[in-house]
Amino acid sequence: MNSINQNQPEDNFKNLEGVEAVKKIRELADKATCFFCSNIKTGLPFSTRPMAVQTVDEEGTLWFLSANDSGLNSELAKDSFVQLLFQRSAHSDFLNIYGIASVSQDKEKIKEVWEPIMKTWFTEGEDDPRISVIKIEPTEGYYWDNKHGNAVAFIKMAVGAVIGKTLDDSIEGKLEPVADEK
Repeated sequence: MNSINQNQPEDNFKNLEGVEAVKKIRELADKATCFFCSNIKTGLPFSTRPMAVQTVDEEGTLWFLSANDSGLNSELAKDSFVQLLFQRSAHSDFLNIYGIASVSQDKEKIKEVWEPIMKTWFTEGEDDPRISVIKIEPTEGYYWDNKHGNAVAFIKMAVGAVIGKTLDDSIEGKLEPVADEK
């Protein structure tokens, strides 16, 4: 591999599967900025918009709320493949998820993931007739994080800069939330 990683004194790659992958997705998606990309396979330029993930369940499925008359819902009806890009901090907590989207008006799920701030967009609350729920089933992903938290990562970077040595606390790897059936 031709990159800065050649200078790493410690291993900074770890692919995660199954439960470990789901745990990482839940950790990194929580309170992160999400850019929701659609029109992935239509041949058109893909669309990107900021969206708040409402929750990530125990299976790693990501849930969003959207207006049933939105451009996003219209795009998902034509192409269900999506890419979700997450960032929680300036130097760590990055996540890239590919998945399959499905849209429904499942009232029980809407009530389950509803937060009062959503009334900004759905003025009639959780019973607003325009509200829909988007389910994203991840197919694969990739993450970039640090091993010991931002404080340790910063100290290692600062010391490395002073002594002229790569002391990066980063960790990255593929995410496969669904373990292969063998």
